[in-house]
Amino acid sequence: MSEVSTSYQTGFANEFASEAIEGALPVGQNSPQRVAHGLYAEQLSGTAFTAPRHANRRSWLYRIRPAAVHEPFRPLAHATFHNRFDEAPATPNQLRWDPLPLPDAPTDFVDGLATLAGNGGPAEQAGVGIHLYVANRSMQGRYFYDADGELLIVPQQGRLRLATELGVIGIEPQEIAVIPRGVRFRVDVIDGEARGYVCENFGALLRLPELGPIGSNCLANARDFLTPTATYEDLDGAFSLVAKFQGALWEAKIDHSPLDVVAWHGNYAPYKYDLRRFNTIGSISHDHPDPSIFTVLTSPSDTAGTANVDFAIFPPRWLVAQHTFRPPWFHRNVASEFMGLITGVYDAKAEGFVPGGASLHNCMSGHGPDAATFEKASNADLSKPDVIGGTMAFMFETRKVIRPTRQALESPQLQGNYYACWQGIAKHFDGGAR
Repeated sequence: MSEVSTSYQTGFANEFASEAIEGALPVGQNSPQRVAHGLYAEQLSGTAFTAPRHANRRSWLYRIRPAAVHEPFRPLAHATFHNRFDEAPATPNQLRWDPLPLPDAPTDFVDGLATLAGNGGPAEQAGVGIHLYVANRSMQGRYFYDADGELLIVPQQGRLRLATELGVIGIEPQEIAVIPRGVRFRVDVIDGEARGYVCENFGALLRLPELGPIGSNCLANARDFLTPTATYEDLDGAFSLVAKFQGALWEAKIDHSPLDVVAWHGNYAPYKYDLRRFNTIGSISHDHPDPSIFTVLTSPSDTAGTANVDFAIFPPRWLVAQHTFRPPWFHRNVASEFMGLITGVYDAKAEGFVPGGASLHNCMSGHGPDAATFEKASNADLSKPDVIGGTMAFMFETRKVIRPTRQALESPQLQGNYYACWQGIAKHFDGGAR
């Protein structure tokens, strides 16, 4: 599995360059009259041409054939992958799902995508799609790109090899990858079976959150984000190019591999991040900082301080706060929260929330620790730290209500008794007696 090597600072105007053949990149000129080695120059723009310099994202690609070389697209039916978030009424109920079963029939990454929920859409250029994937084979003879949004891929089981136009990225559980909008790629399944989560971001590009009074360090550090080195395929044959466009899939015949970029430079590129490198902070006195301290990446909205989507994680950490209920408190939130579990046990739930599963708590829906967790934490010895180890949970948090799809609400994986985890919470009110 190829490794990535170049640091990537999300949200800044850094320039990166990589070439698989020496001399493929021009020096001092973006698009010379004749590109070296008979290549074609092509610009890939992820933001408007006139976006401010600090926010502008684009890369120059030097490739064997331009991306325009393929036959016309035709609609491609897909039973479970879509952006139809209005099929069923949005619900205020707390929802939780078991993991999707791994497939028996041969299933690649695209075939195995299933839409669980979302909001907004590509036409609105805001919101997110939340999808699950299962796969038991590599993509064979076909390639994929998403014209609607960037893809945040969160593996839960099995390693993936993401062969992209700009190079190869290998990821495993507890790592993530972001494939920018429009970048073509192929997914190879390394361990025979794979399962995980995908956030399709229709809004502003994901970037590092501001740190404010935290200062210059902690949380996700820029130097830990990695982009690939240039790697190309010079393959002729009968291939398929699958595009997601305005919520639907399209397919075109192509007589060569579209992963034929020999060299590139710019700041619009796929990247990966190892969640285990996240520098967690928390209270060392009492009470709870807000969970925003766990934000890895954010897609800002047009309202300052309010995210189109935040990607936050709950990694291994020490809890040392005194005179404090240490697990997450009961809460209701103006934002909506989708959670997944990559490995281990989430500290706010005693059972039922398992790796590969998911939960959804929409705007102002009450949630928090279950009855068993509450009683245990209420009687814990606070003179000793709680070491939360061997776990990794995550959250997609959005300012808009997250609307489950009909297939998610009718899924056999939906836990019909999730609400029961709070029903055993006892009444302790003493009427004011002293």
